Amino acid sequence: MKSLINSWQLWAFLSATFAALTAVLAKVGVEEINSDYATLVRTLVILAAAAAIVAATGQWQSPVSVPGRSYLFLVLSGLATAASWLCYFRALKLGDASRVAPIDKLSVVLVAVFAALFLNERLASINWLGIVLITAGVVLVAYKP
Repeated sequence: MKSLINSWQLWAFLSATFAALTAVLAKVGVEEINSDYATLVRTLVILAAAAAIVAATGQWQSPVSVPGRSYLFLVLSGLATAASWLCYFRALKLGDASRVAPIDKLSVVLVAVFAALFLNERLASINWLGIVLITAGVVLVAYKP
């Protein structure tokens, strides 16, 4: 059981499952309110949940123990997340969840490209084929005949 809990594949699959639920639940939640306000409500829930998890698991650490570089990149990541969520909720307000979510998942493609460019991560040819297929899949799912 311990090896399963430490499996990145398990956590990635759970992330995908919860992301799918996010799209469906958010689509219903944003129907009668402004998408930016909906993002704020969601963010407050996430903040409370994350704080509860850190407190319950005893993972709190002193803010002064965190390196400045970590803070810089976490702040930048937070700003990117905020922009992503605002755009995502606006897209859900305007479009079908079944078309918005796949386009949002182009982030998989962009992560591969950015990781190769900026983190010097190397993917094999078969991995790049997968990236191409994901892109094709997004286009096919998002296409409205």
